[in-house]
Order: sequence, then C-alpha cells, then structure tokens
Amino acid sequence: MKKLAIGLGVIASCAAAALAIAQEAPRTDEVRLNEIQVIGTHNSYSQGVDPQLLAMVDATLGPKLAAFANNMPEKMKADWQEYHPNFTSMSEGLNYRYTTLAAQLDAGMRSLEIDINNDPEGGRYAHPAGLAALRAKGVPDSQMLPHDATDMEKPGLKVFHVADLDVRSSCNLFTRCLRQLRAWSDAHPDHAPIFILVEAKSDALPVFPNSTPPLPFDRAAFDEMDRSIFKEIGRDKLVTPDDVRGTYPTLEAGVLAHNWPTLRRSRGKFVFLLLTALDPGALAAYHAGHENLEGRAAFLRATPGQSYAAFLLLDNANVRAKEIPERVRQGYLVRARADIETYEAKVNDLSRANQAFASGAQIVSTDFYKPGNAYGTSYVVRLPGGGEMRCNPINAPKACRLKR
Repeated sequence: MKKLAIGLGVIASCAAAALAIAQEAPRTDEVRLNEIQVIGTHNSYSQGVDPQLLAMVDATLGPKLAAFANNMPEKMKADWQEYHPNFTSMSEGLNYRYTTLAAQLDAGMRSLEIDINNDPEGGRYAHPAGLAALRAKGVPDSQMLPHDATDMEKPGLKVFHVADLDVRSSCNLFTRCLRQLRAWSDAHPDHAPIFILVEAKSDALPVFPNSTPPLPFDRAAFDEMDRSIFKEIGRDKLVTPDDVRGTYPTLEAGVLAHNWPTLRRSRGKFVFLLLTALDPGALAAYHAGHENLEGRAAFLRATPGQSYAAFLLLDNANVRAKEIPERVRQGYLVRARADIETYEAKVNDLSRANQAFASGAQIVSTDFYKPGNAYGTSYVVRLPGGGEMRCNPINAPKACRLKR
C-alpha cells in the first residue's frame, strides 16, 4: 500500500506539473512585444572621430558651450542637464566607436541607432570642413584616421553624427545600412525583434571655416526614409504603427489597450523608432496628414496624450525613476540609456545601467557592450541574465519564459 501511495503521489505530482505547464504556456506564448527588454548600442554606425579634430573642437567650442550652458533659462538648463548630466567636452562625449552593424547584432544587441542627414542632390557632405581644417594646419591625410567617402556623392539620406566633425560611418548611405540589417536578419530568421532608432539630424555646428549647414527634414525627406525602409527591409519584416493601432481610433488608444503584437508574431522583424530632437517642424513633417502615423514605417517620439504616442524617449532613468515604470505599465515603449557621454565608463559606475534595466524601459542603450574602452576601466553593460532579450521586469506576465 505504501508503494501504491507513493506511486499515486508521483502520478499526481506529474499531472499537476503538466497542468501547470499547460496553463502557463498560453501566457508565455502571448508575451507582447512591449513586455520584453533588450540591450542596444547608441550611434551604432560610428567609427569614431580623429583625436586631432576633437582637440581642435574642444579648444574652439569648449568655452562657448560652457558660456551657453551657464546662461540658459532655468527650464532649458534643467532639460539640458537631464539629457547631458555629465557633459564636459566633445572629446569626452564622443570617446567611443563601433565595428559593423552585423557584428553588434552577432554580439546580441537588439537595438541599434542610425542618424540620417538630408541630402537629396548628393555631395552635400562629401568634403567635411573639419578634415579641411586639419589639412590647413599641415596635417597630412596619412596622419588622420581614414575617412571612407563611399556613396557620399550619391543622392540620398546620409548616415553620420555631426556634419564636418563626426562623419566616419560604417555605412554612409541609409539604404546600405538597411540592406546590411536585412541580410543579417535573413541569416537569423528567428531572432528577437530588433529596435532601430533613427534620428533625423538638422543641428548645425559651425566650428570650422566653410562649414556645411545641414538641410532640415521636410515631408519629402521623411517620405524617402519610409520608402527606403519599406523597400530594403520589407513590409513583412516590420512592426508598424498600423499594426499596433489596429481598429482603435488612435495609435495611443491601441497602445493603452496593450495592442502590441505578440512576441511570436514579432520574431524576425524590425521596429523603427524616429527621433527628431522634438523639432516642431520635423515632428509635423512626419505626422501631418498621418495623425496616427497611418501608413508610416516608424513610430515617432512623442509625449503621452498625443494621438500618435507610442514611443517615449526617457534617457535618464535616474531622473525618471518613477515615471518610466508607470509608462511601461500603461503600454508605452520606452528607451533609456545605460551611460551618457561616456562618463559612466570613465568612472566605472554601473548604477545608471542598473537603474535603466530595473525601470522596465524596453530598450536600454550603451556605448560599451564589450570589454575595452578608452579609459582602461572594466566597465561593460550586459543584459541581466544574458541572451538577446529577457522578460520585462515591470510588465511581463509572471509566467514569462523566453527562449535564450
């Protein structure tokens, strides 16, 4: 009888476990796109700036930036300090570089950032004034970091950070970057969704003689961006605002109803997120006539309450420690940064990264995802638990189990 009781107990335990798995599985399968967390890189195309050029900019621009920061109105100063909490100089802020986009994806990055610059006629940014300034000082090209100008004479959106200064990119044309992403995705068809932040650049930094003023982004430039994404990535490989809005009256209504697609339906796909530095003209150029981003390829940086609000840029998780978890629970997609302008790597401090991960921001960006930095510290940011994604610590179902 004792053996029978033990046997029945084992059978009962197995049945209970099987039932628990059966009950758990649907919840796990239905984890939503906004219920995961990934790590990514910032300015992912950047090949770094020549140190000689940075020294020149520090000498010229440093005092002006300091004076500008000191004389800001209080509201502007608070905003500046939130997004630039430890800014000291351009050479410190730009003290990072990357390899190829594919290499970062191979390393488990599931968010990349690509800056685009408007160049409909081609050639506008082909001859950086910063390099000309170095040559004028007698520095030969052989003593500069190499600058690959491939495709720069062609019409089309160009990929670099700051005109005339931070121009060394692993893929100069936006379309070329997109093709690299699609090729990697095709070779890894079951990958976790990849979030691509696209920043439309239009800020001038006239430090050098004969500097090139960037062109603003208008509707035609954004239409080109969308066409490029749809053509090179493919509609079937995208999660778009229309997918989240569904039958809801606004995109934000779909977001607040948690109408994000499931992870199962999002594998092998890309999510494009557009930043415009809150330039009202650029914002309007993208959503005018598309108040809920109907037909658009990208989600647009927004603030809650806007009809197209789905994606929030809350980079400073220390300042937004209470707000980010609240917004994540509501259904918004949030990006935060693990390190800002290299300060954390310099002082070897992971506290901002830990706060960003704990906040539930679905995307956490870093400039230091692998060992080795210019400061010689051991600072490296990794996704807690490893892998390409994890269950979101704030809003994922308790039964969430993700394939590593």
